[in-house]
Amino acid sequence: MAEVMSVQRKKIHPHKFTLWVAIGSLVMMFAGLTSAYIVKRGQGNWQLLELPQVFWYSTIVILLSSLTVQMAIKAFKEREMMRYKWLVTITAILGVVFLAMQVYGFLSFEQKDIKLVGMGSNASYSFLLAIAGLHGLHVLGGVIALLVIFVKAFNRRTRTYNSVPIEVAGTYWHFVDILWIYLFVFFNWMR
Repeated sequence: MAEVMSVQRKKIHPHKFTLWVAIGSLVMMFAGLTSAYIVKRGQGNWQLLELPQVFWYSTIVILLSSLTVQMAIKAFKEREMMRYKWLVTITAILGVVFLAMQVYGFLSFEQKDIKLVGMGSNASYSFLLAIAGLHGLHVLGGVIALLVIFVKAFNRRTRTYNSVPIEVAGTYWHFVDILWIYLFVFFNWMR
């Protein structure tokens, strides 16, 4: 009997397994996109990329959100439900702030008369928009997942203490955080 329990504890939850498969796919997709960026950069007509200052601030925001989601997971596991609710709320707000800062950063290119797509655009900025835009869509997905968890946390009728949803959302959130750090360093280094 103890052996059966030991084997069951070693199994990964299906939702966690699915998340890791999806993360593997996303890693491959972004690796392909950044590789295409490097190849295209080696060809002619490439402009040096200048990232807006707001991208630095958005990086700090997403790092803070990664900290708050980790604290939320810890609070949930310790059954500190009020603290958990506030931390999930703060994480979701920080995710929305990150997205708003990204949009503001891309809008600032227009103020500098830099076209991101279409006639008169340069591939360096188009690649930045495509790659960071895809990342932004994945952050939006994470924000939606956090909002679902937020609604469930404040729902008085539902009282479950299954930590899998917040663990899956937290792992995904850490992934989009690490992915942004990679992209941010990549764009600053590769210019």
